[in-house]
Amino acid sequence: MLTAMTRYRESVQSLLHQRVLDAAHDLVTAKGWGGLRMTHIAAAAGVSRQTLYTEFGSKEQVGEALVMREVEGFLLGVQERLDAHQDDEGLAVEVAVRFTLESAADNPLLKSVLTSARGGGDLLAHLTTRSGPLLEIATAMLKGWAAEAWPHIDEDSLDLGAETIVRLTVSHIVQPVAPADVTAARLARILVRIGLLRDR
Repeated sequence: MLTAMTRYRESVQSLLHQRVLDAAHDLVTAKGWGGLRMTHIAAAAGVSRQTLYTEFGSKEQVGEALVMREVEGFLLGVQERLDAHQDDEGLAVEVAVRFTLESAADNPLLKSVLTSARGGGDLLAHLTTRSGPLLEIATAMLKGWAAEAWPHIDEDSLDLGAETIVRLTVSHIVQPVAPADVTAARLARILVRIGLLRDR
C-alpha cells in the first residue's frame, strides 16, 4: 500500500511539474522571460505561489528546467537520426546536427530566448554562461551512443569528439554564422577528422 501511495504521489508531482513548465513555456513564448514573475507562472498553472516555490524554489530553477526539457526533446530527435545512419559516422553527425540547428531555429521558446527584444535575459544564460547541465547531458548521450555504435573509435577520440560537436552546435544555435546544412557538414568533418587522425 505504501509503495502504491508513493507512486501516486510521484505521479501527481510529475504532472504538477509538467503543468508548471507548460505554463511557463506559453508565457515565455508570448511575452518573453525578462518581465516574467513567479506569480504569473503560478496563476497560469493554476497553483499557489507557495506550491510553485515548493516545487521549483526560484524563477531561475524554473528556467533551467524549462531549457532542459527542450533539450531532452531535441536529444530524442538526435538519437533517431543517429540510429538511421550508424554505418556512416560523418553522415550520422551531419544529419543530427542539421536537425538540431533547424529545429532550434523553429522552436518558439528558443526564438523568444534568442531575440533580445522579447526579453530572453537570464534564460539565455542556460545556453551560454550557465550551460553546464545542458552540455553535460548532451555530451553524455552522444558519447554513450557513439561508444556502442562505433566501437572502433578510441575512447579519447569519443570524448573529444562528443564534447566538441555539442559545444559547437550550441554555439551555432546561439549565434549562427552559416545555413544549417553548411554548418552541419563542417561539424561532421571535424568529428571524422578527430576519429581518424592519430597523435604523432
